Amino acid sequence: MPLQATSGAASYDAFGGGATAVIPYIEDVFSTYLYTGNSSTQTINNGIDLSAKGGLVWRQGRSAATGGMLIDTSRGIGSYLISYSTDAAQTGSNWIDSFNSNGFTMNSSSFNGGATYASWTFRKQPKFFDVVTAARVPGQANGRISHNLGSVPGFVIVKSTDYVGESWRCYHRSLGRNSTIQLSSTAAEFPFTDYWGTSDPTSTDFGINWTLFSGDNYVFYFFAHDAGGFGLTGTDNVISCGSFTTNGTGNATVSLGYEPQWVLVKNTSASEDWILVDDMRGWVVGGNSRYLRPNLSNAESGTALGSPTATGFDFVFSASATYIYIAIRRGPMKVPTVGTSVYQANTYTGNATANTTVAGNFGFPVDLMLLSNRDATATSWSSYGQMAFDRLRGSSNLLATASTSAASFDWTTYNSFAVQNSIGWGLYGADSGTGYLNNSGGTWVANGFRRAPSFFDEVCYTGTGVARTVTHNLTVAPELMITKNRTSAGYGWLTYSATLGATKFVQLNSTAAEGTVATYWNNTAPTSSVFSVGTAGATNASADNFVAYLFATCAGVSKVGSYTGTGTTLQIDCGFTAGARFVLIKRTDSTGDWYVWDSARGIIAGNDPYLLLNSSAAEVTNTDYVDSYSAGFELSSTAPAAINANGGTYIFLAIA
Repeated sequence: MPLQATSGAASYDAFGGGATAVIPYIEDVFSTYLYTGNSSTQTINNGIDLSAKGGLVWRQGRSAATGGMLIDTSRGIGSYLISYSTDAAQTGSNWIDSFNSNGFTMNSSSFNGGATYASWTFRKQPKFFDVVTAARVPGQANGRISHNLGSVPGFVIVKSTDYVGESWRCYHRSLGRNSTIQLSSTAAEFPFTDYWGTSDPTSTDFGINWTLFSGDNYVFYFFAHDAGGFGLTGTDNVISCGSFTTNGTGNATVSLGYEPQWVLVKNTSASEDWILVDDMRGWVVGGNSRYLRPNLSNAESGTALGSPTATGFDFVFSASATYIYIAIRRGPMKVPTVGTSVYQANTYTGNATANTTVAGNFGFPVDLMLLSNRDATATSWSSYGQMAFDRLRGSSNLLATASTSAASFDWTTYNSFAVQNSIGWGLYGADSGTGYLNNSGGTWVANGFRRAPSFFDEVCYTGTGVARTVTHNLTVAPELMITKNRTSAGYGWLTYSATLGATKFVQLNSTAAEGTVATYWNNTAPTSSVFSVGTAGATNASADNFVAYLFATCAGVSKVGSYTGTGTTLQIDCGFTAGARFVLIKRTDSTGDWYVWDSARGIIAGNDPYLLLNSSAAEVTNTDYVDSYSAGFELSSTAPAAINANGGTYIFLAIA
């Protein structure tokens, strides 16, 4: 008889802690977590409750040819399956010691050796994922497997756990019940009438033609399709299963209605590997993305595969081919409640040592890194000043905030500035005094930002030369937008401020006061879903590539605002309770630098070191312009006109 699984609806609050929400968010039920094996006990805290809710952990080696391994709570920790193999389930000394309320614990087996790995955790949840075990009924052509998905499955993976030689069979809604495809094989789809029973799957059961299967016991992994059930109102989709056909140059654009973080694709019209990409390992715009192949034991590879977009993804591979896919929405979907969940500053001293992580643990996946040399000792690259790296463009590519340079510089051949794991951003490479990003004795500050609703978002887009809108996922109207042309040299960092309005601008790389150019933002204020660009080359040159960083006020977490200077002590109320840990200020009615302070270097009652985003100069340490204030930050009476002139107007970004 088929076995049924149960799924709960309580959600784990990744920003506040605790089971608080009835309607789940994607961060409650799915996680990509990168780690390095240590040949010892290692606990992965990814926020997914496996002990109470159940689910699946799928792991594959990145730097070593270890292949994919799947362990689920229905079969237990004593049994694992290998995605590229037709073997039965393996038992004995296994990979996982326990499923936990916030992840899982690995043991010291060879599957936790000294290589780098990716793990994907799927929690059982209606309208997302379910796992069921069932016994084959010999001779039954229309078996029905009960499930708790609560919606019609979009993708189902089926594997015998006790029969050697039987492939991983997959149902996909785009192929229908009269066709199958194999996860463990490169083969194209295999048409066969009533392969998945004589009637279509439903929201409660799934058909299978047992006459085509040889084992006695099976596991079924059920994935939903556009079933809603998530988000603030319970109507948001978080998983989609569909198909697309590439054009004659191998390109296709897929619309999902959201930005994905994880996509698995397979060519169904020809023999080809399965391809798995995710935004943690590096699925980037305009560069080589990292991918794994579940049907092989090979280590990770890299090539241009397209990239995620704000509403779906672009894909490039074989020409004129038909592919199926399963895509999972990017998180987090929750509005953060504490600043430490989305922003952290770390200081470090360069050590010129290869394969050493020096930038530190941030406690969350870093999407944007603002890296600043504090003492200007990086002489070879001092003209770059403060450097922006981000996950979407690729973690080894910089843009210099003080420069009008175009395309980002790729540091891979020097000091690869790369994502190390899921709680930080690491800096690798031996910098033997030549002044790159880890020069011996150099002092640095790394400001890490996480994308999250109502706080921060990033969009990469291609210009058209005609007025248009660009979709974003901030969920509220941006109040500060910082854009950069990444293709053509000479354009500055055009910056929109809600305080100044849609005809005004300032430039991050300049001290200049506000200017007026209606064609930058098309004289149109941004909304909760789009921002506008006009015909100007700085924000929308035809065929040029752009990046936009979007910030908004998030209660208790961030404040985008303005103030009028007094020339005396001035307290800026941001609605915080423990003061600002990051402050960015720019005068707009007259010239003034872009000043940056952070609590890692000191926002205290005494001297507060500052850096300038528009300059490559070393930090200034002997001034006391900004002081701590529980509700935000305080400007001192000694601050210069660029910060607190009587009657001067200023914009700022503060983060708690």
